[in-house]
Amino acid sequence: MAKRSGATDDLSRYGRLAEYNRKRRFDVTPEPPGRAGKKKPTRALEFVVQKHRASHLHYDFRIEHEGVMLSWAVAKGPSPDPSVRRLAMMTEPHPMDYNDFEGVIPEGEYGGGTVMIWDRGTWEPESPDVNKALAKGDLKMRLHGKKMKGSWVLVRMRDRQWLLIKHRDQHASATLDLTLEKPKSVVSRRSMVGIARAAGASARQLEQAAGADPPRSTAKPA
Repeated sequence: MAKRSGATDDLSRYGRLAEYNRKRRFDVTPEPPGRAGKKKPTRALEFVVQKHRASHLHYDFRIEHEGVMLSWAVAKGPSPDPSVRRLAMMTEPHPMDYNDFEGVIPEGEYGGGTVMIWDRGTWEPESPDVNKALAKGDLKMRLHGKKMKGSWVLVRMRDRQWLLIKHRDQHASATLDLTLEKPKSVVSRRSMVGIARAAGASARQLEQAAGADPPRSTAKPA
């Protein structure tokens, strides 16, 4: 078996993406290798949410900051209900190229399973200094996505444990479940099992992907 990227190499040259590269074998996985991006002054900051059926189903919430995508794994997915606090576990920063990744990570690889681009768009910090807000553990933001819109906040509880919470505004809803009613990819319009099938997933991964799709009776256009 090939060694994981960086098993014998010095990954320090990758900076904040060293951990991302260390965990992956890019001769096996279709994921993009980690390279820090450079933001153009006139370009808005990106955000993406990737629905990911790995060992368990979760939603990877990522926001662009200083050339990488800061990432949190949200177990039950984002909720537009301000009374619902979703646990969000901070993970390693990802490269900006990852924002375009939709497909299947092979079995046996880190994060093996089906990945969907569930939502994407741009974001604006509502906190005046993002680094200070992250250090404090209270990052307020405004999202301009196809599904996630309006004002949200990430609040740190301890270590890597954060909460993702919707603020009360015109985009808040106590009755809408975005994960059930808008389940398809905003890029390919495919379901999880559709993505897995197109990528040639294993029988086990096809079964897992199908289980990650909501019943058809609940789904509405993405």
